[in-house]
Amino acid sequence: MKSKETIFQFIRFGLVGCFATALHYIIYYILQRYILVNIAYTIGYAASFVANFYLTAYFTFHSSPSWKKLAGMGGAHLINYILHIVLLNIFIGIGIPDTLAPIPVFGIAIPVNFLLVHFVFNH
Repeated sequence: MKSKETIFQFIRFGLVGCFATALHYIIYYILQRYILVNIAYTIGYAASFVANFYLTAYFTFHSSPSWKKLAGMGGAHLINYILHIVLLNIFIGIGIPDTLAPIPVFGIAIPVNFLLVHFVFNH
């Protein structure tokens, strides 16, 4: 049964991730017109992190948020943020437009993030 619950966690994680990713992208898309893309991306990432933390705790893993989980998820997201910002700059550097560069970043970073967050909330 453990593997069945992991599958459901992954589905719920995907739903939360879609919401958080959409929130991140919308904030980035609006702000990148007015401020540096890295700053816009960081603001969007931070806002989505807060929403993601609470939704992940309550909805994905059916647990209560705690300072320990926040620290663990914060650590996981710090690693993930570094991956995001490096990939964003690589994709922009190879000529992908600023408005589209986050899309391949999300495709690479989201599965990595699931593994990190799954570890935090289940260990």
